Amino acid sequence: MSFISGWRRSVKKNYSKGDTSQMEEISANSNGSPTTLSIINSPELDPILTDFKLHLPDKDALNAKDMSDMSLKSDLSLALEDCMTALDLFLRNDFEDALSRLQCRTKDSMYHALTYATILEMQAMMTFDPEHILAAGNTMKEAQAVCQRFRKKSTFSNRNFTEEELHAEVCYAECLLQRAALTFLQDENMISFIKGGIKVRNSYQTYKELHMVLQSSAYVNGENHGHFEGGVKLGVGAFNLMISMLPTRTLRLLEFVGFSGNKEFGLQQLNEGSAGQTFRSFLCNMLLLCYHTFMSFILGSGEGDVEDAEKLLQPYLRQYPKGTIFLFFAGRIEVIKGNLDVAIARFEECCEAQQQWKQFHHMCYWELMWCFTYKRHWKMAYFYADLLSKENAWSKATYAYMKGAYLCMLTREECQTFGESEVVLFKQVHGLKQKIAGKSLPTEKFAIRKARRYLSDNPVALPAPPLEMMYIWNGYTVIGKHRDLTEGMLKTLDEAQAKLDSGPRTEFSIDDQCLVSLLKGLCLKHLGCQEEAEHYFTLVLCNETQIKYDHYLVPNALLEHGLLCLEQGRKEEGIKLLETARQNYKNYSMESRTHFRIQAALHKAKGTGENGINDTLSSP
Repeated sequence: MSFISGWRRSVKKNYSKGDTSQMEEISANSNGSPTTLSIINSPELDPILTDFKLHLPDKDALNAKDMSDMSLKSDLSLALEDCMTALDLFLRNDFEDALSRLQCRTKDSMYHALTYATILEMQAMMTFDPEHILAAGNTMKEAQAVCQRFRKKSTFSNRNFTEEELHAEVCYAECLLQRAALTFLQDENMISFIKGGIKVRNSYQTYKELHMVLQSSAYVNGENHGHFEGGVKLGVGAFNLMISMLPTRTLRLLEFVGFSGNKEFGLQQLNEGSAGQTFRSFLCNMLLLCYHTFMSFILGSGEGDVEDAEKLLQPYLRQYPKGTIFLFFAGRIEVIKGNLDVAIARFEECCEAQQQWKQFHHMCYWELMWCFTYKRHWKMAYFYADLLSKENAWSKATYAYMKGAYLCMLTREECQTFGESEVVLFKQVHGLKQKIAGKSLPTEKFAIRKARRYLSDNPVALPAPPLEMMYIWNGYTVIGKHRDLTEGMLKTLDEAQAKLDSGPRTEFSIDDQCLVSLLKGLCLKHLGCQEEAEHYFTLVLCNETQIKYDHYLVPNALLEHGLLCLEQGRKEEGIKLLETARQNYKNYSMESRTHFRIQAALHKAKGTGENGINDTLSSP
């Protein structure tokens, strides 16, 4: 029996007997607000106060009255205060001090254990370091065990729940949710998320039931109600948002086991959670920023809601002007806006802001590499790819591939200054592959497949490989905001086309021609040359049967052609092309990412919010 079932049964039993003693025992403060929870009214429990404030007392200034007030505060309130202080240290770049403050109580306090594990998970999610990912997963599992100790033991003789037990439920669910997020980081197609099965579903169901508790007339605000409510909004919002973005194929599997998601409702819950001054406000804010600047950009249409992202970020930037996390997101927002020089300055400022956790620098190196790629500054892009290959362990294969890709764009004389050749680097790619939690990285698989042609004695050169990888990361949406950047990229593609036309015919010729056509079509679309763009997308489709290796080009050409039709108001034709791309192709490179983008485009075309079915705003 779930804890909510026990709570409901207890409330129903009391009211069915006409027992009003609980409600009569609830006292009111001067404002008429209740000061105790009806669901924790038990003779062995002390009353709970409602004068909670989110700051630690000044030890040097405490007087006798302050000490008396402190003694009346619950352990839960004090733990939350201490965790908020640790979080503040973290946001000021005092990472080690924050972790030290938390670590000493991770065995006996659920909020200290959760906060400690959350910081490690944030580090893992921002650095993509495999060791950090595994360490964060293990620490979150330990935090989950601590939360379990504070949960009410589910029996048929359950009595009412204390506030601490309700907090234990939301913390436990949050641990499960964050462990699921780590799984998503490891495996983009969410198969591991589904395999999480019962654990993930328990988290989902708990958040749904806690949401119902908040809406129930029997629930009364407690001393730490804001923190509890923020935790529920975080979970409900995160689940709704994540599930609503998934491709239809995955959604059907999730719906089969009881999941559903509404994007608008998820965003609403997270926005409400971020607006307060609670323990989860920052996490709600970060999830929203990740959605607007990464998830919707890389796994969606590439648009992102820049205005919302800036509104979310500005208060934190004012409070933490040197905060590494906020400077990074400030740079990311400028990238999406196409302001590359401003973005570069932000990322450089982010690297200078702190030296404790060098891994945070690697996020900036990755973004700087792409900024210089968009500007076609191949040497600088190579420089940051080289830094990543030496300092970061996320994907040595991807970094080696990118280094080789940039060298392909330089003359032989220019390459000599770096002491490396693209042929040697591409040959190394396959041997550098790795697995995280048993899963290969999709980007790494793509790089290995592309570099395979260099394993022969007489390798055939790739045509403009940085421009192809740029498409995988939705970079054409960035350059499309600036005509000069788009025209420069089109010029590079014209040069690649000329090389293909003048060179000997090989087994890769059709694939390479189709790749250049797809990328030229994208540039022409952003330049407003829609008829020419459509011609190049159609050219890829006409050569479908002759493509030998790069089968991902066809569904992506359909995707881009469909998006072009939607922009022109040819809605029915656009949806048909998108559905064809979704249903008729499988087992190609970066398939999951393509399906995410198709789903986002269909949502937009059909005006859908909830699993692609309707746009009704509803609670879980």
